Amino acid sequence: MSPLRLFTLTALAVIAFAANAVLCRLAFTRTGIDPASFTAIRLASGTLALWLVIRRRAVKLRAGGSWPSALALFAFAVAHTFGYVTVPAGAGTLLFCGAVQASMIFAALWAGERLGMRASGGLALALGGLVILVLPGLSAPPLGGSALMLAAGVAWGVYSLLGRGTADPAAATAGNFLRATWLALVLGVASLPWARLDGAGVAYAMFTGIVFTGLGYAIWYAALPALSATRAATVQLSVPVIAALGAVALLHEPITLRLIVASAAVLGGSAMVILGKQSVADRAQ
Repeated sequence: MSPLRLFTLTALAVIAFAANAVLCRLAFTRTGIDPASFTAIRLASGTLALWLVIRRRAVKLRAGGSWPSALALFAFAVAHTFGYVTVPAGAGTLLFCGAVQASMIFAALWAGERLGMRASGGLALALGGLVILVLPGLSAPPLGGSALMLAAGVAWGVYSLLGRGTADPAAATAGNFLRATWLALVLGVASLPWARLDGAGVAYAMFTGIVFTGLGYAIWYAALPALSATRAATVQLSVPVIAALGAVALLHEPITLRLIVASAAVLGGSAMVILGKQSVADRAQ
């Protein structure tokens, strides 16, 4: 893959991840759609987009994935969507990405991996940043919504770990999306007494699912084989920054001192962990 193509795919994927947060928050501030319906429509639309991608390769939609991965994906989608009902896009994305990094680091530690001094310090700094963000105060995001965003990050971390070594990531993702869509439809039916649908809300959900969820993940998986693990993790650190800028532009969210300090701690700490792990790998070679 040429450097220009790799850069383009990576940039589009990162923008898609950030746009997911901004559009979710837009849907709940500017339309009347309920989160359960939004989740079901988003996953179904993402499944359709992925099916159109893999259909050109003559791969059956049910060919990949597993129920454990689908359950993790469903948990991510529900927590991510319900969290953005109350949590600002910038803070929510930071909580989500911090939880993803932390969950995958702790999984590596559980598997026997050891962190050096730099990586250990970075982990402590990143966790401290998350604590700073949710400490009680006027500018703190709601505690319930914050807990949901952290849960979404853990669920995505689990989903990513379950998908390691998948022979065909696009087909596996499509299969997982299909299974998760059935679960989301069950949730939608169970939530019918509280369902609120309007044209704008449905449009937001479909656009988020097709463009920034289904196609966004397909683009990311197209770029992923050409990225080292360190580069893949590093570029994802830009997602909260892009989401915060989008939230300022489209949602008029304020950039508070708390958010700046927490962002610096989480992103800086995560970068220290990534670079620390890379230096350990280099010394081992």
